[in-house]
Amino acid sequence: MKAVHFGAGNIGRGFIGKLLADAQAELTFADVNQPLVDQLAHQQSYQVNVVGKDAKIEKVSRISAIHSASPDAIRQIAQADIITTAVGPQVLEKIAGTLAQGLIARYQQGNHQPLNIIACENMVRGTSQLKQHVMLQIPEEMQGWMEQYIGFVDSAVDRIVPPGEAANDPLDVTVETFSEWIVDSTQFKGELPHIEGMEPTANLMAYIERKLFTLNTGHAITAYLGQQAGCKTIRDAILDPTIRQVVKAAMEESGAVLIRRYAFDPEQHAAYIDKILSRFENPYLHDDVERVGRQPLRKLSEGDRLIKPLRGTLEYGLPHQNLLIGIAAALSYRSKQDPQAQELAAMLASKGIEQTLQDVCHLQDQPEVVAQITNVYNTMQHQA
Repeated sequence: MKAVHFGAGNIGRGFIGKLLADAQAELTFADVNQPLVDQLAHQQSYQVNVVGKDAKIEKVSRISAIHSASPDAIRQIAQADIITTAVGPQVLEKIAGTLAQGLIARYQQGNHQPLNIIACENMVRGTSQLKQHVMLQIPEEMQGWMEQYIGFVDSAVDRIVPPGEAANDPLDVTVETFSEWIVDSTQFKGELPHIEGMEPTANLMAYIERKLFTLNTGHAITAYLGQQAGCKTIRDAILDPTIRQVVKAAMEESGAVLIRRYAFDPEQHAAYIDKILSRFENPYLHDDVERVGRQPLRKLSEGDRLIKPLRGTLEYGLPHQNLLIGIAAALSYRSKQDPQAQELAAMLASKGIEQTLQDVCHLQDQPEVVAQITNVYNTMQHQA
């Protein structure tokens, strides 16, 4: 199995790339960071430090690396069996051109072997969005061939991979024990590849929203409340009893939506929430609250981890007070290193809280909720 993985950062090396390597794939990393590409190509191996209850060190070897905008990348795409990404939601559009060129080359070579493309990003239906960008650059005469042989497979991924600390080998990466990679089995072309750790399902949206409404919601609120409390790491924040109470209650509010929408077992979902809280506490993961909180405009958007579960509670008439606290805390997030945080602060200063909520969160149809968030936000600012 020939695999090309776009994104050779910590998540690419420590999660998806590792699973592909473990499955004995002929793995090539593609990235724009030329020094990183050069080191991977030279070294052809790195270590993954799995920390937590079942701590271990595992080696990934027999890999190669290329620049993701190079002719080599186009050639690799033309011959690949599976392509995965871990580049970040904003970068998918940037790699679409290279993917399109590779697919055109594949078509021109008469390669009719099925190829499945899986975007493993922290977003809802990321592969479907990638497909839209790619298809804009595909000639009309290729449309039928694309539909027959190229699968765009949506997925839900979950593994905490914090930024690497200084190590003897900068390619080494630290990850938590827990990992989850769920893929939409209905979108594959040809046979499903056998990759240990990749779980196919015909009901992907249930798992996408379970992760988004629980791990992502809880992670973000922990970070935003943690920054307000002066905590440096996610572990410090979640060990604060006041923060923990709000985070757990917010996940229970979003969980009530999932239980109604997808008939999740309440006891099993409560155990899932407890598992996530224990992951936040992992003493070996030094995850900075400022890193987790970055890109607040994206995280406050209508389809993301704060507003989407809130809308679910409104749909079913369920409590949402702690989600409102999380949203107000996200609006309070500040970072000199994050352009979105600076843009959010500028919007709040020029437009005010209510207009910002309408522009960013699209809550125009919920004036009562806007008023509630405004009250919580103003209270936070007075207490700061």
